[in-house]
Amino acid sequence: MIEPKNTLFIFSDEHTRDITGCYGDERVKTPNLDRLAARGVRFDNAYTNCPICVPARASLATGRYVHDNKSWDNAHPYTGKPEGWGHILKRAGHTVVATGKLHMRDAETDNGHSLEIETLHVVDGIGDIAGCNRDELVERASTKTMARDAGCGNSTYSAYDARTTDNAIAWLRENAASAGPKPWVLYAGLTLPHFPLICPKEFFDLYEGVDLPMPRFTTSAELPTHPYLRKMREIMAYDKYFDEDRRRVAIQAYYGMVSYLDHQIGRLLTALEELDLLDSTRILYSSDHGEMLGNRGYWGKSVFFEESAAIPMILAGPGIPEGRVVKTPVSLVDVHPTLLEACGLPAETDLPGQSLFSFIEHEDLDRAVFGEYHAIGASTGGFMLRWRNWKYTYYVGFPPQLFDLDADPDELRDLAPDPDYAETLALCEQRLRRIVDPEAASAEAFASQRDKIAAFGGMDAVRARGDFPHTPAPGEKAEFTPK
Repeated sequence: MIEPKNTLFIFSDEHTRDITGCYGDERVKTPNLDRLAARGVRFDNAYTNCPICVPARASLATGRYVHDNKSWDNAHPYTGKPEGWGHILKRAGHTVVATGKLHMRDAETDNGHSLEIETLHVVDGIGDIAGCNRDELVERASTKTMARDAGCGNSTYSAYDARTTDNAIAWLRENAASAGPKPWVLYAGLTLPHFPLICPKEFFDLYEGVDLPMPRFTTSAELPTHPYLRKMREIMAYDKYFDEDRRRVAIQAYYGMVSYLDHQIGRLLTALEELDLLDSTRILYSSDHGEMLGNRGYWGKSVFFEESAAIPMILAGPGIPEGRVVKTPVSLVDVHPTLLEACGLPAETDLPGQSLFSFIEHEDLDRAVFGEYHAIGASTGGFMLRWRNWKYTYYVGFPPQLFDLDADPDELRDLAPDPDYAETLALCEQRLRRIVDPEAASAEAFASQRDKIAAFGGMDAVRARGDFPHTPAPGEKAEFTPK
């Protein structure tokens, strides 16, 4: 095991991997993340276990896949059961502090933290109950807000991220030295670059006149035609509210928000340096999922294309080699054993994840990672397997898809119908079924969602409440749009 040290865990929301300098984007300004990667390890094939907020964060907390922890969607938040890495660390005498976005049920629940400081949780302890209705798929009422809001300005999210950073720094300054003899974990959950795509002027202006990439693969001939994906685009119909000017403004805002996120990360790194904590603290950075940003006619997340499913993952600090790039596929469930090992505890043997430390010196390019989706807009259960160069997606009741990411990184050529790839397709399905029974998991998700709607008072009550574009920052009210 690696020598136990403190951990600062910085977790953002909706940061697509490739819009980061150290991951190859030469236009985006992310000097602090780039510096972090230069003094540590960058994982080039990191993935979410579910491309939507609440289930991804439940997998992060528990080290368990969605079909195991039962956090199916944004109305099935983590409730402290099954216990996660925080509970284990607390029980062993470690201090575990959280500030910022958690997106669990509420702060009154034992989420596995010794202390929660101004944490963000699902709306009213309920979340997005409208997203549970997958039997009657209709366009989200709130989709028009993403295009409407995009631009330059101050949002409650950017203000909240500044406060979250302030809270984390204050805890480091006032409590890190007295947190006890055992290593502590400080979680800082930042909301950016999650929409609304509203960017503070200083950071929006960084990209004025910059030739930013516009959405790709948006012609009628290029849009995905798979029936599951076509239906998803109809339900999550953000793109129909964008014109060319709105798209340009939105992308500029997203780039600026990534730089604003990087600025907050820089403040945290500076605080560690000023408090002489760099030699005793490791830093882990990741995000819950990516952002499609108009590519293929999608905004937001919810699909398994690389823009949505791939995430940044960077680990740096004492005992971590500098400038290392790891190609082994990893995912959010690997954070659970990583944080336990970072504090000197053994990993739980019944979980699917593996400590990130184990891949730094010993790559495992045959390793497969897994994701699933049972939430907003999904007409059936969707499952992803990333194995070797293959991206395999399985949709219950629909044809699967198969992409060769080495030869086709843009995922434009579906090889599943090609008989030359029948053996590969079969091998991928076999590996997937070692992890999950897709049909059973999909059926269980639908049943749980129907029960959730019934408990809320039925569909009339759900329609009357409506949906909302994003979970508000603490102290703000959700903007409901009735059906």
